[in-house]
Amino acid sequence: MYAIVEISGKQYRVEKDKTIEVDRLDVGADTMTIDKVLLCANGDTVMVGQPYLSNVKISATVLGGIKGKKVVGVKFKKRKNYTRTKGERAELTRLKIGEIAVQ
Repeated sequence: MYAIVEISGKQYRVEKDKTIEVDRLDVGADTMTIDKVLLCANGDTVMVGQPYLSNVKISATVLGGIKGKKVVGVKFKKRKNYTRTKGERAELTRLKIGEIAVQ
């Protein structure tokens, strides 16, 4: 069984007991419920929401915050002796998916 969910404007494919990394969430609790489920599939049965499924809830455990890989951007102007390097590391939240409950 898997589901497609929307978290912070991005879509993720989740399964039970899998770990995903999403953009940083301001969650104070250790657990959270994901309500924005776009699609839920169990074998041959596929439910598609318009836009969300109201009868599917997904529970997730917040494992903590991490930093992603460094992304480097470079500016360059030919024949002008100009280069500029800039880098950043995205702050992410790691979630462990608990149960996908269909009501």
